[in-house]
Amino acid sequence: MKLTTLTLYEQAILVLPSLILYTSFALLAQNRLLSLINIFAIQGTLLTITTILVALVSHQHHLYISALLAFGLKVLFIPWLLRQHVFRLNLHHEAEAIENPALILTGGVALVIFSYYVALPIEQLSTLVTRNTIAISMANVLLSMLLIIARRQAISQVVGFMAMENGLFFAALVSTYGMPMIVELGIAFDVLVAAVLFGVFFFHIRESLDTLDVDRMNRLTEVEKNLE
Repeated sequence: MKLTTLTLYEQAILVLPSLILYTSFALLAQNRLLSLINIFAIQGTLLTITTILVALVSHQHHLYISALLAFGLKVLFIPWLLRQHVFRLNLHHEAEAIENPALILTGGVALVIFSYYVALPIEQLSTLVTRNTIAISMANVLLSMLLIIARRQAISQVVGFMAMENGLFFAALVSTYGMPMIVELGIAFDVLVAAVLFGVFFFHIRESLDTLDVDRMNRLTEVEKNLE
């Protein structure tokens, strides 16, 4: 595929996934919760723009509704809800200690290379203009999983979970030009409910254990077992 033969919209579709991949690495490197949430909102914005461009190129009008849902949930509501939780839990001044950040980022690079290796046969069979971004969509999912594994704060892990959902949505978008609308509406509703439930759990955990650090929760559990 030569870039000179593509329209401006099609070239933009190929550039935006690279920016989305960059935000995934930024999520891995960020140690402040508010900045983490802001980067997640930026990723949602890029995902929304990509969805609109794919809708323009593919003439799939249901993707405009998907873009509206993505903007409403991933750019506005969920980031706002997470910020409210951070302020109410008084975590906005705290910086999360990241162990071996260079090793984590190196692992992220390895996951990107692995994604390109796995997606190569798929890209050769696909006829869609977005086929060159399939590897990036897989990499976004894997990097979000790495974020969940590498972080200790519960809110950071929730951001990783939401970012992984972004990666799955992006994978469906670039590989098949979107899922059926009923499926997308169902996923949007599930994500909305999950965001609210996570907020409820945050407050219950903080009130009970006075921490959202997963490692400290595990140590408390081990102490309780030893006492028994």
